[in-house]
Amino acid sequence: MTTAKPDTIDVYIAGFPEEVQSILEQIRATIQAAAPGATEAISYGIPTFKLNGNLVHFAAFKNHIGFYPAPTGAEAFKTELSVYKTGKGSVQFPFDKPMPLDLITKIVAFRVQQMQEKPAKKKALDSPQSE
Repeated sequence: MTTAKPDTIDVYIAGFPEEVQSILEQIRATIQAAAPGATEAISYGIPTFKLNGNLVHFAAFKNHIGFYPAPTGAEAFKTELSVYKTGKGSVQFPFDKPMPLDLITKIVAFRVQQMQEKPAKKKALDSPQSE
């Protein structure tokens, strides 16, 4: 990867070898399809999708793709993710296994639902109570 910090997902992906670029593009397209209303950004130096806040992040490393669906997203799919190395709000998808695009779709859809509920909850908290 280049030493300059990428400012777009395209620039981030371009900094990797072709075979890694292909995987990153597959993940990006999977997230876009599962979260059509989300916007792309670079946050924490890695590709991020936002929808009322950070939806998911992903990044390429030497031997795996890091996927960051927040602790709630990882917890909700704990059983399916148990075959992967996980941390609080993160999972590692190794390059030597097929990328679980269907699972990524399910996790992103779950996170979309969570993030769409977020403004409604905030509005309910912000609205004055009738007396």
